[in-house]
Amino acid sequence: MSGAFRKALKSRQKNHKERSQPGFRKNLGLLEKKKDYKLRADDYQKKKRTLDALRRKALERNPDEFYFKMISTKLQDGVHVIKQEPEVVTDEQLKVMRTQDIKYVEMKRVAESKKIERLKSELHLLDAEEKPKNRHTFFCDTKREVRNFDLAKKLDTAPELVDRVYNRPTLETLHKKTVQGPTTMNELQQLAKQRQLQYEILNQRIEREKKMFVISQKIQARKDLMDKRGKVKVKKETANSAPVYRFKQERKR
Repeated sequence: MSGAFRKALKSRQKNHKERSQPGFRKNLGLLEKKKDYKLRADDYQKKKRTLDALRRKALERNPDEFYFKMISTKLQDGVHVIKQEPEVVTDEQLKVMRTQDIKYVEMKRVAESKKIERLKSELHLLDAEEKPKNRHTFFCDTKREVRNFDLAKKLDTAPELVDRVYNRPTLETLHKKTVQGPTTMNELQQLAKQRQLQYEILNQRIEREKKMFVISQKIQARKDLMDKRGKVKVKKETANSAPVYRFKQERKR
């Protein structure tokens, strides 16, 4: 009965609040309440207990004590690092890895070949050094016509454009249409450099595609050797029958 009366009495008690920070002391910062002090004191005591426990553990430590981390960790740059055990890879896992490598290399090689075809279609290999020079044969009826033969007149173009293997317009086109594109020497040199750079990139991609093909062939050969290594050809003969051949899986020792 008295317990219930005490609880009813407490429920009607007035809640006493802590005073707030006086106005003239606001420049000193927030006034610490009892709940703030309690949190700070608990944190301090917790850290003190931790330090005392570590200090006691260090004092009571046995220098000859053995624990398994001594052999499973190593000191690297002043920090204890767990030793990584070598990963054991089975033959089946190696075969899967070889297959994935072949697929990856083939995917990259196909992508490289597509880029090569796109570059070839853009450049057309018109003035490439590796491309054999085409020949244009003209037929004349007399020797006099051969001596007086004018290539620019025959092609109906300007004499300055005769040596070009591409973009060689006729005189009629030059008279009717205006010159389009760069005309100054600096712009022409810059375009020539860009074209040469594109040819170098094309050559590098062709070499890369050849190397990828060789790599895929080597990986495939290794995979085939691994497949053959697991099978041994065993000859079995019977008294009244022809020789019988079977494949037996090689057992590991």
